[in-house]
Amino acid sequence: MGWISRYVLGLAGPAKAFDVISKLAGSLTRSTRFESRRISNNEIELIVTPMEGVQEKPYQCENRIGYFEAIITGFNGRKSRIEHPECVFKGGKVCKYRISWSESKAAVLRMVRLVFALASCLVLAVASIFVDGTVLLGGVVFTISILLMLSLMKERFLKKELDSVIDNLRSTTERGFEDFDRIYNNALMGKEIGHVLSVAKDIDVMLAQVMDILNERCDYDRGIILLADDEKRLLKFRAGFGYTEKVSREIRGARFSLYKPESRGVFAVCYREQKPFLINDVSAIEDEISPHSLELLRKLGSKSFICCPILFEDQCLGVLAVDNLQSKRPLLERDINVLMGIAPEIGITLKSALSIEEQDRQFRSILRTLAASIDARDTFTANHSERVTEFAVAICQEMNLSPEITDVIRVAAQLHDYGKIGIKDSILKKNGPLSGKEREEIKTHVVKTQNILSRINFTGAYQQVPLIAGSHHEKLDGSGYPRGLKGEEIPLGARILAVADFFEAISAKRHYHEPQPLETAITMLKSECGHHLDVTAVDALLKSLREGRVHSPVSV
Repeated sequence: MGWISRYVLGLAGPAKAFDVISKLAGSLTRSTRFESRRISNNEIELIVTPMEGVQEKPYQCENRIGYFEAIITGFNGRKSRIEHPECVFKGGKVCKYRISWSESKAAVLRMVRLVFALASCLVLAVASIFVDGTVLLGGVVFTISILLMLSLMKERFLKKELDSVIDNLRSTTERGFEDFDRIYNNALMGKEIGHVLSVAKDIDVMLAQVMDILNERCDYDRGIILLADDEKRLLKFRAGFGYTEKVSREIRGARFSLYKPESRGVFAVCYREQKPFLINDVSAIEDEISPHSLELLRKLGSKSFICCPILFEDQCLGVLAVDNLQSKRPLLERDINVLMGIAPEIGITLKSALSIEEQDRQFRSILRTLAASIDARDTFTANHSERVTEFAVAICQEMNLSPEITDVIRVAAQLHDYGKIGIKDSILKKNGPLSGKEREEIKTHVVKTQNILSRINFTGAYQQVPLIAGSHHEKLDGSGYPRGLKGEEIPLGARILAVADFFEAISAKRHYHEPQPLETAITMLKSECGHHLDVTAVDALLKSLREGRVHSPVSV
């Protein structure tokens, strides 16, 4: 009602104000119809008719009377008189109000001036018969002086009333611009947050970007997002803005218990009851919250704050809270509305991201299990896939490959030898050199690997996994297998795997050889550059070994 009251007070007077209200009422409420009829300059009759099918409550009459009194009082504190001769709750068909008010000082002075002028004219006319010209002239001068004084007083009060009207109009206009700016800003904020949520992949990055937008678009001094852990036992910090480094460390280390039903912490109550809280005076709730929460609020210096649950359907995922420390701007109900509009959107994206993370964890667990099932067939090749993966990831990072491509190569490395599941143990674990036929049989494991992995529904960039894993024995000069690819024909991921696989094979114990000393292994690795192994990938691995980013038995 704020902007309406300012608009009404910007009108010429109460009569005009009630006339406008009767016209605006249809846009503001669909339950009643307002009709205004002017009886005199300072009295109107207002008829309120409930719409068909609408059942009002008796207190609504009292509310309306209160509004009417407030409107009249707003016009320079005028006194009002409101009669309610007919009421629907007392057998009437409508609610009828007779509203009168005292005239403004300017109007009273105008009437006094008019009466005085008429009376003076009459007195002077009669006096002209009985008194001489000098006395009559003095009377005329006195009358004119009084009339001028009354006119000046009337103009002064009228100017004061008009100034009040202008101030209200100016306030209404300024507030209108402020409201427009706020609505526009909120719309931009919603658009920006929606974009962030639509492309979000990493939860922490997404939450940090949402906090950045809140910081830029809203006039809150500080903000924080707390999420429940996997067991729904604790709320933990995930993102925030506006906190000093010292306070930020305090918050990051804080834990808010969810598993204690008696917990009275504000965040825990907001999470548990799934409803927002607006606290404009922390001192007023000191007896209602837990000592832990009270101590934290004091350390943060919070005087007032809003706390909103982050919901997905009927499940609470965390809490979004903001406060004002420097600006001292009071937090309002509209602030809750803004945050409660954002929080569910965060909840939907967060739930989706958490589900994807869980699926990703399950997927990676399956990959590790598959890789371990191959390595477990032979004690000499135990952990081979893990070590190849470690070397391959180190090469990717040294070559500054994107996180997505690095992860594709990580998956291919974990499963690069899975086709060995189709190779007989008598060949796979044979002590001593293999025959030509056995060697050819071993070579088929890359084809088997690619065929098996092709049956997995890899999507996006991960569709390259089967080809990368099935090409890790190709050589730059085309002498590799199974397709004899050359140079750039070999996928980059396969060239990286070839380096990682070769180095792991010569530096680990096998049935047919002992592990090579590190210096010898490095010499052998370098000797394969150019015709077998990719030079860039070899250099990246050697640099990672030198700088200790991957494990090596001795320093390089």
